[in-house]
Amino acid sequence: MEAAQLIQDSIKEFANTNPLNIMSQVDNHRIYDEPLVQFADGDDPIFTEYKTIIDSRHLTPREVLAKSFGRNPHDFLNVSVISWILPITSRTRESNRRRKQTPSRRWGYTRTYRGLFLKALRECIVELVSDMGYLAVAPLAAPYYKKNLEEGVMVSNWSERHVAYAAGLGTFSLTGALITEKGMAVRCDSIVTDLALPVNPRTTQDPFSNCLFYVNGSCKVCVQRCPSGALSEKGLNKKICWDYININLVPLREVYGVERTGCGLCQTGVPCEFRNPVRNKGKTVNQTRVVNVRYT
Repeated sequence: MEAAQLIQDSIKEFANTNPLNIMSQVDNHRIYDEPLVQFADGDDPIFTEYKTIIDSRHLTPREVLAKSFGRNPHDFLNVSVISWILPITSRTRESNRRRKQTPSRRWGYTRTYRGLFLKALRECIVELVSDMGYLAVAPLAAPYYKKNLEEGVMVSNWSERHVAYAAGLGTFSLTGALITEKGMAVRCDSIVTDLALPVNPRTTQDPFSNCLFYVNGSCKVCVQRCPSGALSEKGLNKKICWDYININLVPLREVYGVERTGCGLCQTGVPCEFRNPVRNKGKTVNQTRVVNVRYT
């Protein structure tokens, strides 16, 4: 079996069979459904562009390998990124869809108990690629990975949703989340390797083409769903969103018995919750809005 197919199958099998993907604290149902898996060229110019779009400290895949293995970034013949999308199960989405002001208990449990599964999946794929004789690293697990709160906005040096966009797995929404073929109630993750893998090209160069608002100015259901007022036609005010989750929702953590609750109201009860709402509708993006919005 060729390497790419083996990697894709292994990620899906792990999600489908590993007990860490079971919400044993609640009802023994799964946390995530079967993943979507695609590959990006580590030398895609978009990774350098992210230094301007996101932050100057955002790492390129070559820089990730260099930092991880004490090498020069130019030492690697090939650099690839394995990116995958983990869709949140319908049971959890449905529970959150019914909420108006605060997230559901299942949503809070997903946010709290997913960590061990995500860590184990990354380690499994790193080991798989390493056993093939190649270098591999999960940037989120690396000691140099940083996620800092700056002026009320969280900034990281490796953005999983931007990596997923580079791998052709989706485009951005008014909320800033990625709208994939499985919607935007998802989790993104990735591995960087020097194994040459077939590249999945982006189906569009427009970073907003799956969002109904940017396509034709319609929808805005996510704005209506936001309980904090952080969302508007201008996009997401990250500071208001952050404060709502990490100040207003703190008492809910004790009620639910979880370490974190998240929110996710803008990701559920919306047309892009579990699908790409633009597919087969004809894409005529409102270019005026697109050029005025940065997908950070």
